[in-house]
Amino acid sequence: MKNHEISIVDDEPINLMILKKLLSPSFLIRAYKSGAELLQAVEKGVKPDLILMDIIMPGMDGYETLSELRKDPANLGIPVIYISALDSLIDEEKGFHLGAVDYITKPFRPGIVLARVNAHLELKQARDRLKNQNEWLEAEVKRRMVENQMIQDTTLNVFAELVETRDNDTANHVLRTQNYVRIIAERLQKNEKFKKRLGDDTIERIVKAAPLHDIGKIGIPDAILLKPGKLDYEEYEVMKTHCKIGGNAIRLAINKTLSVNKTDNEQGEITALYFLEEAERIMNYHHERWDGKGYPEELYGDEIPISARIMALADVFDALTTVRPYKKAWSMDAVVDYILEQKGLQFDPDVVDAFETEIKAFRQVLCQDRTAANKN
Repeated sequence: MKNHEISIVDDEPINLMILKKLLSPSFLIRAYKSGAELLQAVEKGVKPDLILMDIIMPGMDGYETLSELRKDPANLGIPVIYISALDSLIDEEKGFHLGAVDYITKPFRPGIVLARVNAHLELKQARDRLKNQNEWLEAEVKRRMVENQMIQDTTLNVFAELVETRDNDTANHVLRTQNYVRIIAERLQKNEKFKKRLGDDTIERIVKAAPLHDIGKIGIPDAILLKPGKLDYEEYEVMKTHCKIGGNAIRLAINKTLSVNKTDNEQGEITALYFLEEAERIMNYHHERWDGKGYPEELYGDEIPISARIMALADVFDALTTVRPYKKAWSMDAVVDYILEQKGLQFDPDVVDAFETEIKAFRQVLCQDRTAANKN
């Protein structure tokens, strides 16, 4: 069985006949009298494993034919060997410059032609095998990354659902706030001030980390977390510790992971943990205020991480627009008025500006959630 196909291009019938007689016992041969005929065949789907081509031909010469052939990226892997009476170094250099893999001068010796053809076919086979292997490896890496991402997302959802299970009054809170966080972050990205700080990857990390913002509530006693009414001063002080409970838990997990992987990653830079570091910032500081009167560290202005500033507004918006045991849901207009009043006080002015621009998007998320709740 002939496994390789070779195209021969030469305007001299005698040369075509000699080369066909030499190669046909081992290879499937297609012969063309001009470069134009070869290009037409390739365009129709003929993909030879190797091309033997003369240079001096009427109409389109061998140089022009090769140039046209290489314009299609799909043809870059086809090796081309020139067989020509032109034997100057300049002619050879021109051929190699255009992408030919070899150059045989006429009159040629059959043994030389066979040796060169076999050598370049073996090289092509090796390149094809390597290409196929690389494509398989790339596909496998992509598959595993998708799989790992699914596991990671599922784990995050489990944590978020665990928090909601303990605090029934915040049903769907994490999903709504995640949507609000994305809306604000993507709007801030259009602000020149935040363009470099909020790249697409950073936004995805913030959005992914947002559902974990209240995970520290797992450490709050039921008597306080589930109290059907407003907390007194002492109870509120305990509730405030949920920020550090969550942040410390994430930091401990990160440090343990880095310690285990130290030999493989001396710098401690594990990409998969970047979003957890973002989650730590959000957990610790989403109750800080722009004016420095928040908790737990009373950070001021830009001292507060941008992800926590975004989360702060999203969290408050959702808390005010939903029913809690100790309050009714505020109207959308009342919440908007409150947030605008708190510009530069509780909230970062730029974050408030982004919110004001995207009020319609916020309203849509809230309405969709309420519609879904009513159907259930």
